[in-house]
Amino acid sequence: MEITKEMTMGQILGVDPDIAFVLMDCGMHCVGCPSSIGESLEQACMVHELDADDVLDRIKSFLAEKAKA
Repeated sequence: MEITKEMTMGQILGVDPDIAFVLMDCGMHCVGCPSSIGESLEQACMVHELDADDVLDRIKSFLAEKAKA
């Protein structure tokens, strides 16, 4: 499944719950917060003053490395 900035945090974590570690490493420590689950990745990045493209790239890199293992 292709992950996009428009997907909600809940959808992204549904793809792979371990993505939470990537998000926390980026500075999103409220990954489990009920309100964050309904936000898109882009919205969550705006709240945390993060570059959504950078976070998305980190998620995709994480998933690619995990697939190799």
